[in-house]
Amino acid sequence: MRTIKVLGTGCGRCALLAKNAEAAARELGIPCALYTVTDIDDILEYGVLTTPALVIDGKVKVVGKTASVEEIKKLLQ
Repeated sequence: MRTIKVLGTGCGRCALLAKNAEAAARELGIPCALYTVTDIDDILEYGVLTTPALVIDGKVKVVGKTASVEEIKKLLQ
């Protein structure tokens, strides 16, 4: 099972990134656990200063933008 985390304060862009990540995993048939991280100290532990950010299996993959479903699918493959 893959672990996907969306780092952000809960803004609309963060919510869209979470929705896109969930859709990408579903379209690929990849089981995943999706988490939203809103605590600023937890976000800073990843070295992220600009949100939203996407973390896949512990590695920061996207910072400061809302990746599309297609972009996230490429990152998951």
